[in-house]
Amino acid sequence: MNVPLLDLKAQYSALQSEIDAAVKAVFDSQYFILGPEVMACEQAVAAYSHATHGCGVSSGTDALLMALMAEDIGPGDEVITTPYTFFATAGSIARTGARPVFVDIDPETYNLRADQIEACITNKTKAIMVVHLYGLMADMDPIMAIAAQQGLPVIEDAAQAIGSEYKGRRAGSIGAYGCFSFFPSKNLGGAGDGGMVITQDEQRAKKLVMLRNHGMEPKYYHAMIGGNFRLDALQAAVINVKLKYLDEWSRGRQANALRYKRLFEEAGIGPDQIQMPWMPPSTDPSYAGTCGCRHIFNQFVIRSTNRDALRDHLIGQGIGTEIYYPVPLHMQECFTYLGYKAVDFPEAERAAAETLALPIYPELTDEQAVAVVDSIQSFLR
Repeated sequence: MNVPLLDLKAQYSALQSEIDAAVKAVFDSQYFILGPEVMACEQAVAAYSHATHGCGVSSGTDALLMALMAEDIGPGDEVITTPYTFFATAGSIARTGARPVFVDIDPETYNLRADQIEACITNKTKAIMVVHLYGLMADMDPIMAIAAQQGLPVIEDAAQAIGSEYKGRRAGSIGAYGCFSFFPSKNLGGAGDGGMVITQDEQRAKKLVMLRNHGMEPKYYHAMIGGNFRLDALQAAVINVKLKYLDEWSRGRQANALRYKRLFEEAGIGPDQIQMPWMPPSTDPSYAGTCGCRHIFNQFVIRSTNRDALRDHLIGQGIGTEIYYPVPLHMQECFTYLGYKAVDFPEAERAAAETLALPIYPELTDEQAVAVVDSIQSFLR
């Protein structure tokens, strides 16, 4: 059985009439840049994420870049972040001329270790950029405490985590900025590139709106240098349709995660063979127990010390997989100038060598999930 890593056609077929009508309405209006669709998207995403302001932008990468620009971060500055994430996290820091300073990850959650941040703070540190990886939020309370003590803004890279929660608070709503991506493969994906920055601060919100449009306010008057970071109305229209279904899709991903857990147990596959992703005590989104976590499973990532052979086997069985991420950022060629060594962040390096993402999209069927686990079991025999 062929089981794709992600099946966007299944999602589109269920919403085709709504999406086509929304796109047609944009064409009928001929209002393609910003405008009412973007404003509606900003308000809806901000409200969904428990924030007061939203600024639609051209991509998740540009969302991160704009947050840094809004804090006037540039050459000579340092920003603390994780080495185990998509390139845009550290890439956006480097694009401002600032220096990414890496902190290792927790081996269970793959998120930044709060207890290692303080040792990396210098008089050049200007922000902490936290990533909520795979749909699970980082341990924000100690991070925010350190940031408050040091007077540092926290930028939440929530590109994979829209709707996830930490102690009842939504991703992106805790720090100074929350940055989302609407890349098609995300839980809330557009029909191309798009993103958003949310904030609780009115002055920061006003600055973001100026920065995304060349620092212009009013028209043709530029108080600062920004860029063309505007969100297209077509993308906003698609997001406006899909946002209504996001919680339903998140419940589908959570149900699939629990199903994988059950199937692994029934197959006798233990943690000594395959390590499952960390899960909250309940994957019910209404759960508000001692953890208060809501994992939205943008990815379902297992670990194996024989990862590459396992992946080859699954591909041969028609099972879609992906490695997020095979090279930690401190080992990327373009960051050689930072001076890090291959042994500096052992947990990030081990995760890069062992992790493998399995299909987790909401439309995944029982039969497909069984096929995935059966294929893993056949490899382990």
